[in-house]
Amino acid sequence: MNIQITSRKFKASESLKEYITSEVNSLTKIYDTIMAAEVILSYTHLKDSIKKVELIYQIPGKTLNVSEESDDFKKSVANAISKAKRQIRKYKSIQIEH
Repeated sequence: MNIQITSRKFKASESLKEYITSEVNSLTKIYDTIMAAEVILSYTHLKDSIKKVELIYQIPGKTLNVSEESDDFKKSVANAISKAKRQIRKYKSIQIEH
């Protein structure tokens, strides 16, 4: 799977990038045909330091996205991955029914 990490208006640390890569790769345990994923890191409010993570991933025939905000990037990534896993499970159950 191709993973692209973009950080807006700051430079993400290597440890954060490694964490994101391992978390995104964990999605392949649920659905192994994920083709690509793009993770966008940004600050919603510079004063309040709200960190936002957008996860856009492509599976055959569909592009899904998840957005999550919190006070820490790792927490935002974990919550976004959790949402993505729910989306994938729902998508798989719909595919099985049809």
